[in-house]
Amino acid sequence: MKMSWIKYVKDKESFKMPERLGFDVFKLDNPEETDNKLEELIKNNYNIIFITNEIAGFSENIIKKYNKDNKVNIIITKNKE
Repeated sequence: MKMSWIKYVKDKESFKMPERLGFDVFKLDNPEETDNKLEELIKNNYNIIFITNEIAGFSENIIKKYNKDNKVNIIITKNKE
């Protein structure tokens, strides 16, 4: 089981703990690249992906493609406020 986290590069609050512990936290410069990053992570056998609500809004595939996929769990997290 491989886990990863995806957030916007300007988001300084989300996923601080996993990042400090050395887990794979990926920062996107361009939110429009969300679906490309998801594809890349899934191809690299990441099966649990945490993604911020802000970035998830830019993905068309989260609902259309991965919603019913039992091999991949995409978890959308709340914004830090």
